[in-house]
Amino acid sequence: MTKKVRVLFVCTANAARSQMAEGLLRAKYGDRYEAFSAGTRQSTLSPDAVAAMREIGIDISHHRSKTLDEVAGQPIDIAVTVCDRAHQVCPLIPFAKKTIHCGFMDPHTVKGAPGDIAGAYRSVRDAMAAWIDREFGGYLPA
Repeated sequence: MTKKVRVLFVCTANAARSQMAEGLLRAKYGDRYEAFSAGTRQSTLSPDAVAAMREIGIDISHHRSKTLDEVAGQPIDIAVTVCDRAHQVCPLIPFAKKTIHCGFMDPHTVKGAPGDIAGAYRSVRDAMAAWIDREFGGYLPA
């Protein structure tokens, strides 16, 4: 049995982007990866992120916002900062073997009609899904 690669997604509040990335990696490549998420600070799970993920059949409604301190004791192979702010605060996640950065826009900052906000979350979700496919889809753990 091959050991799964453990991936931690990090953003500022662990409310949307890191939560969506965790859900995407689990759903797409859960046979090869264990996915986690945390934030540089704790918040609450974004209902808009939950809705965007539900649209593609991924349920993250059971997730909760966590801080890096909560996951610091776990062995992590790859940490991914998915927002520029988290990357500034934590350019290296000290308990991860490797840290990489791929920043995505913060859909929470979009103002406007509900459709505009939902569209922003979809856009980030879809950009993350494409990046995860490129970054993790072809990788076969040893």
